[in-house]
Amino acid sequence: MYFSVIVPVFNRPDEVAELLESLANQTTKTFEVIVVDDGSEERCEAAISAFQEKMDIRYFYKQNSGPGPTRNFAATKSTGEYLLILDSDCIVPPHYIETIEKHLQQTPLDAFGGPDCAHPSFSNTQKAISYSMTSFFTTGGIRGGKKKLDKFYPRSFNFGIRKDVFQALGGFSSMRFGEDIDLSIRIFDGGYSCGLIPEAWVYHKRRTDLKKFFKQVHNSGIARINLYKRHPKSLKIVHFLPAVFTLGILFTIIGTFFVKWLILLPLAYALLIFADASLQNNSFKIGTIAVAASFVQLIGYGTGFIRAFWERIILKKPEFGAFEHNFYK
Repeated sequence: MYFSVIVPVFNRPDEVAELLESLANQTTKTFEVIVVDDGSEERCEAAISAFQEKMDIRYFYKQNSGPGPTRNFAATKSTGEYLLILDSDCIVPPHYIETIEKHLQQTPLDAFGGPDCAHPSFSNTQKAISYSMTSFFTTGGIRGGKKKLDKFYPRSFNFGIRKDVFQALGGFSSMRFGEDIDLSIRIFDGGYSCGLIPEAWVYHKRRTDLKKFFKQVHNSGIARINLYKRHPKSLKIVHFLPAVFTLGILFTIIGTFFVKWLILLPLAYALLIFADASLQNNSFKIGTIAVAASFVQLIGYGTGFIRAFWERIILKKPEFGAFEHNFYK
């Protein structure tokens, strides 16, 4: 069983070096690495060259086209039976590929994914953001390694798929955001097997500050409506919850002018987040930042969802995204 690790990168040479270091320390060497620079101004040739003698690695540079087409380009250069798709801001534990290989030998899958968590070296803000994306009190814990009740839809930061299935489905779409969920939906629609490998986790940095995090989750909210327009059955009640939360916060703020105790509702939720995040990270500081990160996550996603619902469903406008020219700033 041979794997092709695909890493698209855009202006992140330092992070790529950290990911490659973790790949060089894998307990198995049954893989190749393909790094594709998607029109970066800060190229990462130097980072790649440092690992040429440590593992089978190839580097390509192309004009900017977005993450989906860049992964598709990398797939055409691959030789593995399986594609392992990672984001450039991830670090993998030494047993990552060995764990996947053992799981597939026991339980064959056409596609799969794993959870993510924060590395001890991450900043307090990155740990707080990781909490907000994996906590039971924000996302129901479904992105933190716990099995869902129905289906698991792999995300691009930790996504595995048989190369022949990837080719049969035409790879990733040209969607700038939500392209991983779009492919996951098409995997299930195509009748292929897909599942979660809880032990195949990665350390995912996500965003380095709350401003960038807001942009990310706002686009995720927009993407959910874009996905609905492509796959009408994909929209579930749970996807409305951040929008309901956002509207609830708005009405609570207005309502406090008339009923003062209403402010206790968001304060109680903030206290719950603070306590849980502080205990999980053994840090009151991370707990405090986690409160802000959780509100940013829910409101960012909720406003993106509401915005896209209005423009795409009510006004019938075409597919769109936000912050496309300054997403990383």
